[in-house]
Amino acid sequence: MKDFGLYVIITKPILPPQVVAEICVVNNIKMLQLREKDLADRELLKIAKDIRAITKNTATKFVINDRPDIARLCDADFVHLGQNDLAISKAREILKPDQQAGLSTHSLEQAERALRQQPAYIGFGPIFATSTKAIPDRVVGARQLAQVLQLATVPVVAIGGIFPHNIETVLQTGVKNIAMVRYFMETKNLDVRLKEIKTIINKGVTH
Repeated sequence: MKDFGLYVIITKPILPPQVVAEICVVNNIKMLQLREKDLADRELLKIAKDIRAITKNTATKFVINDRPDIARLCDADFVHLGQNDLAISKAREILKPDQQAGLSTHSLEQAERALRQQPAYIGFGPIFATSTKAIPDRVVGARQLAQVLQLATVPVVAIGGIFPHNIETVLQTGVKNIAMVRYFMETKNLDVRLKEIKTIINKGVTH
């Protein structure tokens, strides 16, 4: 399972974001993204700097959602850009040379366009229905995920409505990176749930 990446996205967590970060570091989570669209810039930057202090020099890479300026100021490893955010070329003008960018995609066509921009990775979804966005994107399903994996030249992160009861369907596509939001954010027992998902993934990728 060493090549598998589990991505945790901080969005309205029950636990404090800093506690989430500490638990993720202990569990060697590959990527930790801060996605809080409703915070004022000062509060967002403070939380981002706190998380960065926790993840620095660990196996857990820190990602800022949408905001290359905040990513630069807190020295995050990545910025994650959506379809309506700055173009990756413009974001790179703001980022430091060693910072990278990932892109969200919600269709085969968007994935193809994104790959031409040479991102560090692409997110693809929602695989299943999800309520984490005010205006949800159309569900793409596991079949389209498998198609994207065939053409992708960078890592692909499956996202959207993924829970223990349906994660095996996602794993069957051969995807090596999975992002989960609600299952990790809506609990005080994050450590337990991380271990549970790692166990499911380990069984799925070794059979």
